[in-house]
Amino acid sequence: MRTLVIGEVQPAVEERGEWVVHTRHLSYFSRKISAEEFVRLALVEIQRRGVENARQVAAVMDGSEWLQGLTDYHRPDAVRILDFPHAGEHLSRVGEFLYGEGTPQAQEWLQERLHRLKHEGPKRLFSELRRLQAKHPEAAEISGNLAYLQKREHQIQYPHFQAQGWPIGSGIVESGNKLVVEARLKGSGMHWADQHVNSMLALRNIVCSGRWKEDWPRIEVALRQQASQQRQRLYQSRRKPAPVSVLETPRTASPDLQVIPLPTPKKQKDPKDNPWRKFKYGHGLYQRDDSPKK
Repeated sequence: MRTLVIGEVQPAVEERGEWVVHTRHLSYFSRKISAEEFVRLALVEIQRRGVENARQVAAVMDGSEWLQGLTDYHRPDAVRILDFPHAGEHLSRVGEFLYGEGTPQAQEWLQERLHRLKHEGPKRLFSELRRLQAKHPEAAEISGNLAYLQKREHQIQYPHFQAQGWPIGSGIVESGNKLVVEARLKGSGMHWADQHVNSMLALRNIVCSGRWKEDWPRIEVALRQQASQQRQRLYQSRRKPAPVSVLETPRTASPDLQVIPLPTPKKQKDPKDNPWRKFKYGHGLYQRDDSPKK
């Protein structure tokens, strides 16, 4: 399931001693389709929201390559931001390798590096990870996650993004999945056939985007027209049956086929010669009439 959330960024406000950016006027596009088809079909919602005409656009997302393709297709000039919790997942794997999974030391190490990444940027963090890589050259947990973050260095410049007023987390997408998809399609005991999922998602997108009163009348008219056309086709098919063409092919007898003659029908007896007609009724008994015929 793929979900795109589009919103308008509001000015930063201070909450709990930190500046936080909120996004309002959210709209959703969700489908269970391939990445290529999703990129193409999302164009309708993107154009409806006027993203192509916006002065500035930021794409906050995880590190999936298909999301880079979506941004390249619709707004190649958009500011690309790696979701901060997603970057934290890769740092967490390094801490678990060093101190063990779920240990207090690993959590303390992670929190210090996340604070440094958020307020100082990735330069100092990369230097530390390179030293760890040199110390543990065989550790894929260090080299792999370091390579992942280095490839996206321009997407994790969080102090710069925050100074420009951009959000650094994709929480609206996570909450959108719960609101649009899970609240309706993942209830207890629910089972969905694939051909019904996208139809329900389309209706959920309209409801959760606050466009039901605007869009449903047009959908209802279209559904009524489709039903009317279907009834007309059914009526025409019953009124004018399709012609049946019979192709006659000459029959040729097989040389190995034995011809069996049909039996000669028996000659039917004349009803006048029926033996029962030779009896006549008399005194409550049937008697044989041997009198000569006249």
